[in-house]
Amino acid sequence: MNNMIVPDPAAALDPVLGRLADALPEMSPQLRKAAQYVLDNPNDVGISSIREIAEVAEVSPNTLVRMARAAGFEGYEEFRHPFREALRAGRESFPDRARWLQSIARGGRHGPLYRDLAASGFDNVERLFAGTSAEEIKRAADRIVAARKTYVLGVGIGHALAQSFAYLARMAIEDVVAVPREGGLPIDDVARGGRGDVLLAMTFKPYRTEVVEAVHAAKDQGAAVVAISDARSSPILLAADHGFVVPTGTPQFFTSTVAVMALLEAIMAFVVADADPAVIANIERFHRRRHELGVYWKDGE
Repeated sequence: MNNMIVPDPAAALDPVLGRLADALPEMSPQLRKAAQYVLDNPNDVGISSIREIAEVAEVSPNTLVRMARAAGFEGYEEFRHPFREALRAGRESFPDRARWLQSIARGGRHGPLYRDLAASGFDNVERLFAGTSAEEIKRAADRIVAARKTYVLGVGIGHALAQSFAYLARMAIEDVVAVPREGGLPIDDVARGGRGDVLLAMTFKPYRTEVVEAVHAAKDQGAAVVAISDARSSPILLAADHGFVVPTGTPQFFTSTVAVMALLEAIMAFVVADADPAVIANIERFHRRRHELGVYWKDGE
């Protein structure tokens, strides 16, 4: 028992998905479309009917049957069987977290580090959502949707997170900008803000002076502040209208941003969920235009 390595039930699907991927180059465009959906959404195959899969994949049920045969199966039901078994095995035998973490710690010299990284990542995300309510996230998201302009501020490890959030937000609402811009300081852009604007700022120990100063400047000018940091005593949380404490513990030297990203994704999801229908139209228009311009790669071209 002490030497047990716990199997991943989903691993049983690897040969099936491998056969499907290997068959892709020889498939027609419609069969490839069906196969690509299965490869991207394997859990759906075990749960949904063939008609339901066909509808969301935008192919006919018969196309799914032919796809299964092209992958070497007699029919769709034979193809679907391992997907259903993987789901059943996952529900019945997926281990509790402690056993799983113990098992991966035996993976050689880096096993214990891998275990500790996994454990801290799980713990950070759980603690984030346990200590945060949907209502708090919704209030912050509503401020962003209603804002005249939203500035998203992150420096150091927060820079890429701010850029990512602003990139996604601009698909739905136009007036979102990541700061500082290249060659500038956070205060350069924030100084232009005022009543009706929002500053979403993040900083983690040791706190960055320019972020703290930008938060205070935004408050002085009447802008609302959404602050993300790692302790309730953080100087930006003390000044915030909406504040979120995000666990960042990790066994490595650098601050973990796993839970920070989870929070930003949650805020973004709430921005879209309760926004005006025009927001959804903006996202659809954004992607449609990119398809028209050839930004996205198309299979078969």
